Amino acid sequence: METTNKKPQAIKGGGSLTVESLPAETFIPEDFTEEQKMMMEMCDQFLVAEINPLLDRIDKLEPGLMPSLMAKAGEMGMLGVAIPEQYGGLGKEFITAIIMAEGLGAGHSFSVAFGAHTGIGTLPILYFGTDAQKEKYIPNLTSGVWKGAYGLTEPNSGSDALGAKSTAKLTEDGKHYILNGQKCWITNGGFADVYTVFAKVDGVHFTCFILERGMEGFTQGPEEHKMGIKGSSTVQLYFQDCKVPVENVLGEVGKGHVIAFNILNIGRLKLCAATLGGAKKCLEQTIQYAKTREQFKKPIAEFGAIQHKMAEMTIRNWVAEAGLYRASMWIEQKEEDLLAAGKPFNESLLGAAEEYAIECAMIKVFGSELLDYVVDECVQIHGGNGYSDEYNVSRAYRDSRINRIYEGTNEINRLLIVDMVLKRAMKGRLDLMGPAMAVQKELMSIPEFGNSDDSPFAEERKAIQQFKKSILMVAGAAVQKLMMKIESEQEILMNIGDMAIETFHAESGLLRAMKLVEQKGEANCGFELDIARTYLYDAADKINKSGKDAINAFAAGDEQRMMLLGLKRFTKVVPFNSKDARRRIAARL
Repeated sequence: METTNKKPQAIKGGGSLTVESLPAETFIPEDFTEEQKMMMEMCDQFLVAEINPLLDRIDKLEPGLMPSLMAKAGEMGMLGVAIPEQYGGLGKEFITAIIMAEGLGAGHSFSVAFGAHTGIGTLPILYFGTDAQKEKYIPNLTSGVWKGAYGLTEPNSGSDALGAKSTAKLTEDGKHYILNGQKCWITNGGFADVYTVFAKVDGVHFTCFILERGMEGFTQGPEEHKMGIKGSSTVQLYFQDCKVPVENVLGEVGKGHVIAFNILNIGRLKLCAATLGGAKKCLEQTIQYAKTREQFKKPIAEFGAIQHKMAEMTIRNWVAEAGLYRASMWIEQKEEDLLAAGKPFNESLLGAAEEYAIECAMIKVFGSELLDYVVDECVQIHGGNGYSDEYNVSRAYRDSRINRIYEGTNEINRLLIVDMVLKRAMKGRLDLMGPAMAVQKELMSIPEFGNSDDSPFAEERKAIQQFKKSILMVAGAAVQKLMMKIESEQEILMNIGDMAIETFHAESGLLRAMKLVEQKGEANCGFELDIARTYLYDAADKINKSGKDAINAFAAGDEQRMMLLGLKRFTKVVPFNSKDARRRIAARL
């Protein structure tokens, strides 16, 4: 198969459920350009030189320290990687922005401040601002002269963002809006200069506004004391008859939800990149520790139980990386297609991110739960030392926990995966009915024994296809049985969401390994093949468990028995010695 460096082919958002991807059409991290590799290296050097020596001071919220570090990042061009050159940015492609998010992901509280500023603090104005708003704010946000923050959450509206109570009323002279209300959990809120804030005009029309520090009637509360990311500024914002000029309305009155939800898609993807960066660094430090820490007169890295942990962390990191960059390239390509079709810059990236909103949700869940798993196991390998603040792993453990909550809780994201798939199917954007009916037909037929395909990776490719059939079977039957009531059956929706997440990442890992085999030969890819095969082997059981839980929740009698048999058939994989594979992976580490 051809392995030139031509751009991989994108598939429709959500389309990986029914379409088989090819390795040559898949972007993998090994495809990074030299410039992109240098960007990653620059991030690492910045953390080593500027952030790591100051972590304790950052966590103590030393006044002025975080803003000064953000300004340094701005001077180096890090805050404007994907910002157009006309606003002082580097104008790089989407993949490079994701690389930057990953590269700085191990920066603890700094990476949170960086992510909030470059994402939700800057992008709403860049994508939805008027020319005047962009010219006023974006160059200063790009350079780091001004810092950005974002105010959506309120004390009584978190996941239900549209339930916000903050209000805005137009003055009689039509020159200002008067804002009243409060926002909470505002990252960078203690030092930001520019805030993107949401309120309801006349208590009804959900609208976005640009506020500036020092505006009349705009104040902030004290810094929150948090479990982790202690060095990240987090405050409440208060609006008491706050006067906001009408020219500071962002987008259209009543269309604030368009801004809020579109920005979240990109945020979810970048969050996965940041958690991946953190997970890699934590694992790296733990491998070094395990090689030097001795028990029973030998390094603990030589014990099978420790090798199992280190290999499993490596497997999940590698597979997360495969899924992240596979989807990121789809977004980059879609953006290029929309630009070529004459769409303006802002609509192109937002349209591309919306196209792959399902993948963004899956990747966010996987990345945040990956990091939680890694930091937990790293503390365990460190033993008692891992519980001591002398070792950085204890900070990593505390800092990780927030990632499953922000950018949409993982529960909300799991529900969104299935909700978006079903809505797209109903609108004709995704053809699910045809493939689902084919699976129903297959269930009624006599199963084929053996696999007549003897091409490379035939067994693995078949397993992925079968996983997808299991999702179509369970989701299709659940929708038929429950109809409109399915929305209230959140447990079933989350089961199906988990099946989709596992399948997407198992496929991404396999495609990455297959592409590397095409490029380097199977003899040179033992490590990658062990990872992809071990993950796929484990995924089968996870998919089976989620599918079984869902089926047992809505089906009974013959229907239940038939579907459970089908699920068993669809999640059957060839026997595989995962213990030896993990030992080989650990040896390579």
